[in-house]
Amino acid sequence: MLKRARIIADFQFGRGSGRALFGDDTTFMLSNTGRLRHLYREGERIATVRARDGLLTLSSLGAKLLYDHLPAPERRVTILNDVAPYVAKGGTAFAKHVVGVDPEIRAGEEVLVVDEDGHLIATGRAVLSPEEMMEISRGPAVLVRSGQEED
Repeated sequence: MLKRARIIADFQFGRGSGRALFGDDTTFMLSNTGRLRHLYREGERIATVRARDGLLTLSSLGAKLLYDHLPAPERRVTILNDVAPYVAKGGTAFAKHVVGVDPEIRAGEEVLVVDEDGHLIATGRAVLSPEEMMEISRGPAVLVRSGQEED
């Protein structure tokens, strides 16, 4: 099952991400149907496999591990420092606050939200394409799932 989780992570976030997220000490929990569901390190959740599409959603720990692995600006949406504390508490990252974005991101993908200094703020799901995030001045850009100050 660990190999399967690493393959999913490599597919979703790029080569090497699976090993960065899921070390040999990773444990997992299966769903009632016997499918891979949650992945843990020392009892803390790293990621969950979505039943809908089989892709990963990251916890704060998973976001930190991915952030440490991927070079900037990969998988990152940069927001204004002024709104970073709000987003770090789990608030939505709105398009008008986006100052930079990885051009390879697609709407619906798991992304890392960082402040203007490059510090990890949160993780969530991109709602808009990179072009839309930079041009639109209304509405959410990233629906934050887990802020770094929540835990």
